[in-house]
Amino acid sequence: MKTKKLEGRIAVVAGGTRGAGRGIALALGEEGAIVYVTGRSVKGSASEMNRKETIDETVELIRSNGGKAVAIKTDHTKVEEVRELFFRVEKEQGKLDILVNDIWGGDPYIDWTAKFWEHSIENGLKVQRTCLDSHLITNYFGAPLMIRNRSGLILEITDGTDYRYRGNVYYTLIKSSIINLASCLSEELKPIGIAALALTPGFLRSEAMLDHFGVKEDNWRDAAKKDPHFIASETPAYIGRAVVALASDPNVFLKTGIATSTWKLSEEYDFTDLDGSKPHWGNYFKEKFGENV
Repeated sequence: MKTKKLEGRIAVVAGGTRGAGRGIALALGEEGAIVYVTGRSVKGSASEMNRKETIDETVELIRSNGGKAVAIKTDHTKVEEVRELFFRVEKEQGKLDILVNDIWGGDPYIDWTAKFWEHSIENGLKVQRTCLDSHLITNYFGAPLMIRNRSGLILEITDGTDYRYRGNVYYTLIKSSIINLASCLSEELKPIGIAALALTPGFLRSEAMLDHFGVKEDNWRDAAKKDPHFIASETPAYIGRAVVALASDPNVFLKTGIATSTWKLSEEYDFTDLDGSKPHWGNYFKEKFGENV
């Protein structure tokens, strides 16, 4: 029987409803971790994202593949709900080894056509609270479970590895702040032996993106007729495998504080996407735009 890389490890995937979060939760569960999947969307009650995916479905997918998982409805902007989440993890498992922050929920509030002074200030501030405050609150209550054992891995999922403008001031502020958050967490957790880093996918072929282009996973290449850059996209499983690679690396602490990517990690750890390919958004971007990313 194949030994699972993360057998006995306890993980919380905050924002494991869909996209990268779901891909990460599935990959952790496949490798033996007990995965707590959190988010606001549950059966019969969608979040403001108004998508059909739920944390219950993520857990069902993990279990159908022989894994162990628990769904806990959590609004990560609400202190008491997050406090209760980690109280339950501690009570049931006694520890926490892996914390993945993939909380987003900002799609309804970002207007990509508006300059910052034209944008709804209410929505601009709302997205900061939804997508940045949530990460701070989650770390506040999650990190102490790791501090107790003086070990653990915190991954902040973001968009990009630097501080460049990303098409909208409010969106850019969040994503670059999350990169900085990982760096800051690392500074305070480094003496305790806990690693914290930021991780980005490339052009993610999420459920929402497939719907946006009107395609399914089996014919996703058709979307490149609408957006040629989609040909370099990757499935959520790719970042899931990146997370497994990091979580199972005994030397992961050497990476604490950095911002890295699926494509860079695929070169180092030699994992592939579901179809056996190794999408490399960095190479693609440099070829098309003449810039490193």
